[in-house]
Amino acid sequence: MRRPLALCAAVLAVGCAKTEQQADSTPPAAVAAPAPVITLGDLAGTWEGQIMAMDKDSVVTTATLINTATMDGWSMKLPNGAAPAVKVVTVEGDSVVTTAGPFASVLRKGQQVSTHSIMHMKDGKLVGVIHAKYPNGDTATLRITATRKP
Repeated sequence: MRRPLALCAAVLAVGCAKTEQQADSTPPAAVAAPAPVITLGDLAGTWEGQIMAMDKDSVVTTATLINTATMDGWSMKLPNGAAPAVKVVTVEGDSVVTTAGPFASVLRKGQQVSTHSIMHMKDGKLVGVIHAKYPNGDTATLRITATRKP
């Protein structure tokens, strides 16, 4: 009768024994690099912008953006002579959000327009989306690519 008792003790000893943890050789998951943070100083200067429809590469108009290193003093010049002040709404992460208007629309003669733009730096250029809103409720979404003037 000692054999069954010894067998049970051996099973219990094996079952309760601490097993050595093997080192995990799996590399940790790659952590995405955070998006670069943009500052107003990065955006300061004069930028020549080309404005296009979202789904086309044809330039529908141009704009000269004049940016300062602060939230004050931003403006733009348009081909129709309009030179609205631009308000910096926020600078967060890699983006700057601005508004302008109402001012004389370049694309719709005789109409006023207000814009809301979201832009960021990409390959040394200022790129983004412009949401245009007209008093009659019409809207247009455009894209902008601007290059800093030397």
